[in-house]
Amino acid sequence: MQKEEYAIILEYLPHGYPLEKKMIPIAQAIGEQNLTLLELVPRRGISLEIGERVYIGPGKRDKIYYILGRLSKDRLTEAARNQLQEFIKKIVKERESDFVRFFNESQAINKRVHQIELLPGFGKKHMQEILKQRKEKPFTSFEDMKKRISNLPDPEKAIEKRIIQELTSDERHLLFVK
Repeated sequence: MQKEEYAIILEYLPHGYPLEKKMIPIAQAIGEQNLTLLELVPRRGISLEIGERVYIGPGKRDKIYYILGRLSKDRLTEAARNQLQEFIKKIVKERESDFVRFFNESQAINKRVHQIELLPGFGKKHMQEILKQRKEKPFTSFEDMKKRISNLPDPEKAIEKRIIQELTSDERHLLFVK
């Protein structure tokens, strides 16, 4: 798994967490590549904007002093959760081909459950129809999927919901978040 190079700021707390004694500025962010929730410490005198893209790779970082670590689900602020939804919506649109590839290449997890069935709104019948259709010809886009399969829940929205679930609750199987 490659390390994150860039992160998007979800929330900036210039005085740190309200109920903690440490008063160091903290930024809650999400890695662009692996969708990892992170806590970042900005350089002294730097103010970060919500939605800002910052470099967190191995080279010289202009705005981030260091990565404090992974951000646990329970520390995510309400504002960060709202930003997260906007960011995920944007990522799913930008990386549509990656998510369509998921539908074309997804596998069974075990004898009873398939990866597709873990998406909100997708059941056995949708999964079987997707498998049948992709055997004939791989899907090219979300639109292509909707045209070829009747009564299919919106695949874009289902993926957005699943990513949010993986980031904010305890999921046994992770499909999109590393």
